[in-house]
Amino acid sequence: MVKRALISVSDKRGVIDFAKELSAMGVEILSTGGTAKALRDAGIAVVEVSDYTGFPEMLEGRLKTLHPKIHGGLLARRSNAKDMDDIKRHDIKPIDMVVVNLYPFEETISKTNVTFEDAIENIDIGGPTMLRAASKNFQDVAVVVDPDDYSKIMDEMKSSKGEIGRETKLNLAKKVFAHTARYDTLIADYLTGVTEKEPSFPEYFTTSLKRVSVLRYGENPQQKAAIYKERTNGLSLPDAKVLQGKEMSFNNYLDTHSALMLALEFDKKACAIIKHNNPCGVALGDTAAEAFKKAEKADPISAFGGVVAFNTAVDAATAKEMTEIFLEVVIAPSFTKDAIEIFSKKPNIRLLELSNMLEKKKAGSWDMKRIAGGMLLQGWDYSSEDIMSMKAVTKRQPTKDELEALSFAWKVCKHVKSNAVVYAFKDRTAGIGIGQTKRVYSAKIGAMNATEPIKGSVAASDGFFPFRDGIDVLHEMGVTAVVQPGGSVKDSEVIQAADEYGMAMIITGTRHFRH
Repeated sequence: MVKRALISVSDKRGVIDFAKELSAMGVEILSTGGTAKALRDAGIAVVEVSDYTGFPEMLEGRLKTLHPKIHGGLLARRSNAKDMDDIKRHDIKPIDMVVVNLYPFEETISKTNVTFEDAIENIDIGGPTMLRAASKNFQDVAVVVDPDDYSKIMDEMKSSKGEIGRETKLNLAKKVFAHTARYDTLIADYLTGVTEKEPSFPEYFTTSLKRVSVLRYGENPQQKAAIYKERTNGLSLPDAKVLQGKEMSFNNYLDTHSALMLALEFDKKACAIIKHNNPCGVALGDTAAEAFKKAEKADPISAFGGVVAFNTAVDAATAKEMTEIFLEVVIAPSFTKDAIEIFSKKPNIRLLELSNMLEKKKAGSWDMKRIAGGMLLQGWDYSSEDIMSMKAVTKRQPTKDELEALSFAWKVCKHVKSNAVVYAFKDRTAGIGIGQTKRVYSAKIGAMNATEPIKGSVAASDGFFPFRDGIDVLHEMGVTAVVQPGGSVKDSEVIQAADEYGMAMIITGTRHFRH
């Protein structure tokens, strides 16, 4: 039975009502500082921790609860006669419940221009120590770190004459250790960020992810799935506001991520349509509506049921165009009121608004790929080569229009599953060759996917051409200029083939595989 509770919280949501109910059940309440004042102001009887321990708060509040009379009361095993004799001999009373949440370190470091000193002062010491001690002794002590648990705990206590069951206590303890682990990870990540100019790969990698929601299923119905959010000052898809539509699925999130990252490659108004995690149409326009129409026209069959991202606001004219076909998701920095009204007539289309996407174009932390028994970490691929300023390695230099088209195609190609070949004009994709084991096949399939004549287009390849056969195919399709990384032992033969056909070829020296 809970006879004595220690309450000390930074997040005071619901704590007054919870403490009132505890007090009404005869529970003695110990407390500190601001929490004690808030409880007293609400008419709740409180024993100050400093009065109980006989030791005052000191070091400007840094030292309050680190005392044997607190931790003895938390750690003493009620079924262990020696433990109980020890605490009795030292006038230590058992503490049956700890209600603690920690200094707001995460909120502090999320503030603009937070100082290092402020961050350090918001590292909680006594709170995690009490939480861990109580959780270790969960069989005898209920430990509450989440205000959302108050009502469930009180319901159980009322139904069982002040008792809290072992299973409930164990679940509360598990939550505590997950909570303190995340707290420590946030601190470690922050200190790493302020002490290292360049990100490095630590010997022990920890990350802090908080569950946003459990999803209906994963990539397939037989797979369970959930979405988690990391603390980041960068681009964060889980922060997108869902304006309407069905629940987002696992695959919706994957495709939306791909569409978002591609749309943000461009400074001009852009639209990217993704299907099965690959682009099927990408275009620029003077308006969002124009960009969408050109992107959809690039592959209207694949666009059906696709995921669409814009790097500009979606207005009524764009919404009218988009509601003509079936789409899964639309994400943009904003939607006009009229656009939302038009989309409301298609309630199954998921609308996601990510208002800060243009300010925070880059994701934080690492790009992480899971493998069996481990994880691969890498930096995000934000390399952005200035194609417009590059010189061709061929006899013929590209025209200004060809350079613009090559720059556009190169940005798109980076987001296509390797091996990839993209046919494009300067404002739109014309055909996309995706994920083939032979690069020449990607060149052929890209042309097969074209829905308009591609004669006069340019092509981008995410990796080098291992043989000249890829150039032969591009020439047959009417390509006039090519951009590729180079690096093949056959580069000279590939360049010679381009010269034979009068093509301009730029070699970037940078590869953009996407597996």
